[in-house]
Amino acid sequence: MITVVGTGTGAPLPPDAEAALAGAGLAVGARRHLDAASDSLPAVAQRIVLGPLAPALDALEQYVKEYREQPGAVGPVVVLASGDPGFFGIVRALAERFGSAALDVRPGVSSVAAAFARNGLPWDDAVVVSAHGRDLRTAVNVCRAHPKVAVLTGPGAGPAELGAALARSSRGRTLVVATALGDPGRERVERVTPAEAAARDWGPAVNVVLCLDESRALAPMRSVAGPRPGPARWALDETEFEHRDSMISKFEVRALALARLGPRVGDLVWDVGAGSGSVAVECARFGAAVVAVEKTADGVARIAANAAAHGVDVQAVHGAAPTVLSDLPDPDAVFVGGGGRELPAIVTACARRARRAVVVAMAALDRVPAARAALTGAGFVCDGVLLSSSRLAPLPGDVTRLAATNPVFLLWGTRPAPAEGVTQ
Repeated sequence: MITVVGTGTGAPLPPDAEAALAGAGLAVGARRHLDAASDSLPAVAQRIVLGPLAPALDALEQYVKEYREQPGAVGPVVVLASGDPGFFGIVRALAERFGSAALDVRPGVSSVAAAFARNGLPWDDAVVVSAHGRDLRTAVNVCRAHPKVAVLTGPGAGPAELGAALARSSRGRTLVVATALGDPGRERVERVTPAEAAARDWGPAVNVVLCLDESRALAPMRSVAGPRPGPARWALDETEFEHRDSMISKFEVRALALARLGPRVGDLVWDVGAGSGSVAVECARFGAAVVAVEKTADGVARIAANAAAHGVDVQAVHGAAPTVLSDLPDPDAVFVGGGGRELPAIVTACARRARRAVVVAMAALDRVPAARAALTGAGFVCDGVLLSSSRLAPLPGDVTRLAATNPVFLLWGTRPAPAEGVTQ
């Protein structure tokens, strides 16, 4: 049995943890944890200081093998970890190596729970994302799309880096930086704007950063924890959006476009030539961060109104593609609507930047070859369909006819998955 003890955020170790330490033959943990527990450990107990995880696990595995072979010769193992070790912690790695049945986990209070408690906020509806040893872009996209987020930080992915990214792309967000939680002499909980966070050196003691849209931080209680579930329905009717002269992607087109875009939490989606922003809003309802690019001022206003009406965050950018795209962060997926002479250049620019997929909707047959060439030229696997639908429409006498909608070409390009061992 490997006993895993969460040290919590400042609380003393529970009595059963003290007892486990007193009988330990091997203690594993960060240097600060081992130093704090030194009075409780036997003088003869071996110690493994956690740095790179793989060598520590290898040494631990060798010790466990010896313990199983000679249980009386060496003592049991105690692993010390911060907070709740089952929450983005070492329990996952230990369970993968030794099996869950070999673990006796005694959690403390997680830094996320403590940070929300310090701010008097419930966190059952928060999205928690780890940027420790991971690409910061996922955390940034989650913060842009959701009103209550906790970010577990790490080197190169702390409050300054998060603030710098959000200052360029998000409005109405407050960052709460929690440092040295539980340490009476060092603990700090500071509320700053993203720009203020970006301008500071925060040091290595930051535990967690909360990103809040304080106007929506107290949402009604739900029965399911975490981010709100995905939409109950999508491909919404055109009447559910404000638009001009029927200049809006029809719901049949949006249904297939959403299937090919695959928007999800942590993604960034561009809606280029957004018009009313119907595709942008639908992607945001799935939890993705969304940028809607529109060249008309009244279109930008409509996008903002539609996003507000559906309770989602969409960054509306006023400008003409492809020029305006150079200032935007790289997307996971892109929807290109509309047409015009610039369409091949727009599709090319989007395809060069998109990590996963580009979907293009066109009404004009003449635009299809150039758009397809732009996708394949950027290395995408391309496919497409002509969508032609007829909707039920009433006639006098309580009878029904079929009313045809204008046909639309939908092309999509998918970036091939990288070869094993190769990262994008």
